[in-house]
Amino acid sequence: MIPQIGDIYCVYSKQLQQYTACQVTDYEEDESGGTGLLAAVLTLDWTGKELPDTDQLYRMKPLICNYYFWNDKLDHSYVKAQVPNGYMYVGNIPPLTTQKTNSYGGGWSNGNSVYRQHQWEQIDPALRRKFKEAADDYSEVEIGGVPVLRRTHRLSESFLEGLQDWSELKKLPCLTEIHTNRYDEELLAYLLSNPFRIRLSLSGEYPSVLDLSSTHISDLSIHHVNHLKKLMVNQNTTQLNLSGNPSARWTITAPDQGQGMTLSVNNPDILFCFKGLEQLESLYINNIEQLDIRQLVRRFPHLKQLWLQGKPGMLHHVNSLQQLTDLSSFSTHDLFGFTGKEFPTPDQLHHLSRLWLSSLPADAARHIQKIYKVRVPLGLDLSVTKPRKPEWLEENVDNPFRDWEGRESITAAHARKAAQLYKKVLRGIRKLDMEAEDASILEQLTVMVTDYTMTFNKMDQRKRFIETIECEEIDTILQQLLDQAEQRLNEHNKSKAMNREQLNALFDELRDF
Repeated sequence: MIPQIGDIYCVYSKQLQQYTACQVTDYEEDESGGTGLLAAVLTLDWTGKELPDTDQLYRMKPLICNYYFWNDKLDHSYVKAQVPNGYMYVGNIPPLTTQKTNSYGGGWSNGNSVYRQHQWEQIDPALRRKFKEAADDYSEVEIGGVPVLRRTHRLSESFLEGLQDWSELKKLPCLTEIHTNRYDEELLAYLLSNPFRIRLSLSGEYPSVLDLSSTHISDLSIHHVNHLKKLMVNQNTTQLNLSGNPSARWTITAPDQGQGMTLSVNNPDILFCFKGLEQLESLYINNIEQLDIRQLVRRFPHLKQLWLQGKPGMLHHVNSLQQLTDLSSFSTHDLFGFTGKEFPTPDQLHHLSRLWLSSLPADAARHIQKIYKVRVPLGLDLSVTKPRKPEWLEENVDNPFRDWEGRESITAAHARKAAQLYKKVLRGIRKLDMEAEDASILEQLTVMVTDYTMTFNKMDQRKRFIETIECEEIDTILQQLLDQAEQRLNEHNKSKAMNREQLNALFDELRDF
């Protein structure tokens, strides 16, 4: 549904446990490559246990945001004009601002700014005043003997490496982001004394039991979760980012079991190694190679937002998404292994307001686009792009040199070059001229085997990395490629054109590894 200028909508905020309001103030054409209209949506300074009556509508005012680095600004942004699911029309009054906005947001006002403003106002006014003064202060203070601007709000891992006394950080009144590979009780003491929302990124060593439940950390990143046994976070922690390769079961404790939290992980294995966060609502999973949606749904049955990023990778039992009865946003990129008919229908995902799928099987893309486009006029934000044909999957998803990525003895550049070489030979096999004489076809295959072998020779000359395992893999993958060439030749009654023994002898003669 497309709203009218002046329309006011309410949406329930779980953070506030109340309804919040926003107003459509203007329209413009979407010139960013999208289609349709953009609506300027203004956050209003109103909350209520019940939806507002007409009298309350006319008393509403714009929210003035002055929390943290906001300086008496309106939360006013252009978003897609379709009204999302869950937003309730409550009336129409003249726009509460005629001021144009240059801001373009990702979604409709959902009460987050109202919540953050309320939180800010609970902090000691004297500390808030110091924060604001420091934010515009270009004078220098010394931290660990190193001069830094008093307005500094972010400290890097390299800067903090030599810091001996964490209490010196109190010289920076608007410090809100810390990246460190060191953790001790003094850092915890500083975090406990800081009433502001902090983004904390931890790498290196830290206790196996990490209790941050009394801090004001809002965004927590923990690298190398391998040795964690227990993590305790606070009610302000709305973003948790985890990476590493855990080898044992561990526990995360959070208020309301993760309700209202967004979890981001760098691989799916992390999700099934810890206990806790059963009420999690938002989840990002990166570097997926294989993911069983059925298992994921059992683990987190209350998800509302789910973003999946493949390496590329494969999704299994995608029809289990229909069991996520509260799912409102679903996004994938570089993920395959499913058909359009396996994907849930609009009636099975009736709360869905955003569906973004990129780089997926071509047949699935066509089917999903067809069955979901009828929901666009009803408010669905639909984007289905980069349909992939089977040839693309063969080159990328099934590329055997993908296993080299991340291997300790192989550089990222060598892994990429090997994967590209596989694609090159595979494309050459597909383009073999089946109308040519047998000798010409064998010559084409000879060029491919020569290029394949010499490329690895050159890579290994620069930096010796091809050991026994890699040598066997290079040979095995060549045989797989020759199998595909032989199959294609058989289909065209050209089997005599391929002299397998001669090609293998050429490989053995040319290789230096």
